Amino acid sequence: MTLMAYRSLHEFITALEEAGELVRITHEVSAHLEITEITDRVSKAGGPALLFEHVTGSTYPVLMNAMGSYRRMAMALGCESLEEKQREIHELIQWAFAQSRGIDIASVMRKLSLVRSFFPRTVKRAACQEVIETNVDLNTLPILTCWPQDGGPFITLPVVFTRDPDTGAQNAGMYRMQCFDASSTGMHWHIHKDGSHFYQKHREKGERMPVSVALGADPAITYASTAPLPEGVYEMLFAGFLRGKPVDMVKCVTNDLKVPADAEFVLEGYVDPSESLREEGPFGDHTGYYSLADRYPVFHVECITHRKKPVYPATVVGKPPMEDCYMAKATERLFLPILQLVVPEIIDMELPLSGVFHNCAIVSIHKRYPGQVQKVLYSLWGLGQMMYTKMIIVVDHTVDVHDAETVAWKVFNNIDARRDLVLSDGPLDALDHASPRALYGTRLGIDATKKGTMDNHERIWPDDIVMDTKVKQRIDAIWDSLGIE
Repeated sequence: MTLMAYRSLHEFITALEEAGELVRITHEVSAHLEITEITDRVSKAGGPALLFEHVTGSTYPVLMNAMGSYRRMAMALGCESLEEKQREIHELIQWAFAQSRGIDIASVMRKLSLVRSFFPRTVKRAACQEVIETNVDLNTLPILTCWPQDGGPFITLPVVFTRDPDTGAQNAGMYRMQCFDASSTGMHWHIHKDGSHFYQKHREKGERMPVSVALGADPAITYASTAPLPEGVYEMLFAGFLRGKPVDMVKCVTNDLKVPADAEFVLEGYVDPSESLREEGPFGDHTGYYSLADRYPVFHVECITHRKKPVYPATVVGKPPMEDCYMAKATERLFLPILQLVVPEIIDMELPLSGVFHNCAIVSIHKRYPGQVQKVLYSLWGLGQMMYTKMIIVVDHTVDVHDAETVAWKVFNNIDARRDLVLSDGPLDALDHASPRALYGTRLGIDATKKGTMDNHERIWPDDIVMDTKVKQRIDAIWDSLGIE
């Protein structure tokens, strides 16, 4: 399939509608709880993207559930399936390894030229700055109050741009933003995130921190801001790779940060590290529970720029499955080749939707030597955001990690608790509510692989019960004549 680089969110909406993947809601609804209730029902039923055209108290339509299925998530990345994009990454890695064995100068130059074409480029005129508002009023935006116990309305799909004050390198991340008043929000960046790291650097320097927030970019840009990229890899470069086309960026009106030129809205402002933190939350989170109120920095909005007829993008998180689950599935598929580069014995990986990304991972490996399962467990816990994974289940390479019933069968039957359960203390996600203390707790590894002499297993391990292949083929041939419904 030819890669489709959407120039804007509007183009993606058009593509969704043409594919029968979008429904326009013309009935007037409220951004206070009602949009959530409608979207939650549709998400749980595997339904379409929703464009709410009449939202009480706002002139802007709201787009929901835009990436809330496997098909729409693939469309967002310009491909037929997530596996197609996974193969592109795998082929790029294989090419890099081939060059390490024998350099083909012509091939290297072609690849370098291709990679350079993914770097973001700066433009002078931008659709996101067609309208410039310095008299800021966030109340004009249809910001959602998602769940009854939420601390207030939250911006739920922001791409937050910050800059390292030492290197000047920009970063893009996604952090929820509670609207406090007409010109300020919370900035919910966790201690492990780049935004928080840059905030600490600005505080040490005694400087205000410029921040700009893009709402409603090309969906590949929005996804890229959530991706667990290696430190130092700019999300807009990754977005360019996903789109097959560089991201056009424009300098903000009130600061020197650059934002996607075709975004629907941009909020420009700053965070003052010398200012007291403010209570933010509670918030109905992707775990299916409320994350508790805590204290976070305040983002002050000095300017809002937007298109002439913008669409406000939002998402709702809660008990899975919801839209964010499909974004996580994209991460599972796209980053598997990179994971295999570091832990080569891994055959496949499944992040169950009910595990809400960071609570459970199932991996299959080709086991060859004693202690290999433990090596895999500790390797994964040492990799970026995998450090948050509360439970990792390891099965043999013959097991389909996406078959939940088979995985459960192996776990329930293949483990000896003393030998096969591994406890590891380490960092946990800030949203984890079960650990005795915030951000730190005990993670569990489960070795559900077949055991043998190299595992100090003294008994004979029984074979799985499997029918003779020829018998199965004979029964297949006569099945329709048996009269069994």
